[in-house]
Amino acid sequence: MADKPSNVDPSTLKFLGKEMYLVVTRPVRSPEIAKRLKDHLDHQVALEKRGIMFAAGPLYPRGSDVPEAGMFVLRANSFEEADAIAKEDPLHKAGLRTYTLQKWRLNEGRITVTVDFSDQTMKID
Repeated sequence: MADKPSNVDPSTLKFLGKEMYLVVTRPVRSPEIAKRLKDHLDHQVALEKRGIMFAAGPLYPRGSDVPEAGMFVLRANSFEEADAIAKEDPLHKAGLRTYTLQKWRLNEGRITVTVDFSDQTMKID
């Protein structure tokens, strides 16, 4: 992963400081998106399995159950690498979505994983 920047506030130096890249993708409204959604999702899962995809999912505006955009967080070493990954998304390649790219520094948060051995279930909080 990329080196931690030298210009971070000293009070955050002990924070995680994991740098990744945030892609916000917006649809160009078209019925073609629904036809190619499986290709997009298969691509996302392939990135996940390769350890490139940290997180992904749709973005909803307040009061709506219809997503207005999507977001995915990539493990990459540079803007150029992240951009090359984002460009390979089938919906981006087909011109059915546009995207913006930003570096994201993960500092705070928590994830809890519970695994029950007795019934082999798990829960992520």
